[in-house]
Amino acid sequence: MRVGILGSGLMGGKLGTIFARAGHEVVFSYARSMEKLKKLARSVHGKGHGSARAGTPREAAKEADALLLAVHWSRIEEVLSQTGDLSGKVVVTCSLPMNDDDTELVVAHTSSGAEELARMIPFARVVSAFNTVPSEVLFGVYEAKRKATRPSLVYCGDDESGKAVAAELIRDVGFDPLDAGPLRIARYTEPLALLVAELAYEGEGGPELAYRFEWFRK
Repeated sequence: MRVGILGSGLMGGKLGTIFARAGHEVVFSYARSMEKLKKLARSVHGKGHGSARAGTPREAAKEADALLLAVHWSRIEEVLSQTGDLSGKVVVTCSLPMNDDDTELVVAHTSSGAEELARMIPFARVVSAFNTVPSEVLFGVYEAKRKATRPSLVYCGDDESGKAVAAELIRDVGFDPLDAGPLRIARYTEPLALLVAELAYEGEGGPELAYRFEWFRK
């Protein structure tokens, strides 16, 4: 799969690296400098069956089968202005609608960041995923992916084919994908992300935190 990374910071850089190591063709884009993007791409080479290179947001989007949107909410419009037409594209967003100092959600209750994004790019196939775990746990989950019991990762979206693409990427990272339903469910998953962040960064266990949902059926 060809995966474009829009936002190559902590989350985008780590997920892009894992996607490449899992066998995908990755284009890193949108960082402080092109040199950072090239360094990310070089760090992947030789460590898997996929490939990675640096590019612009437009290059990352042009031939992508899926795009990961991983930028701060304040930069959403800026990065979208650089991608070109995203009609028909699967856009997996892990961007939370946080205020400038990251202390609270600026969209909540009656909508969600994912739904607002879908309104900005109405002909794209938006899926919300990867924002309910800290970036610090990603490599650990990937390294443990062959274990019988995997941590859960919730995702939601309105397009079934887009959700199937997202589920494949979630499995490739090492999580057990859990379909939470339509995109409006992001109204619940985005606050969940803040709970997980509170436990990860303010709790005693540290940020290498994942979660798992289990059903106990008779």
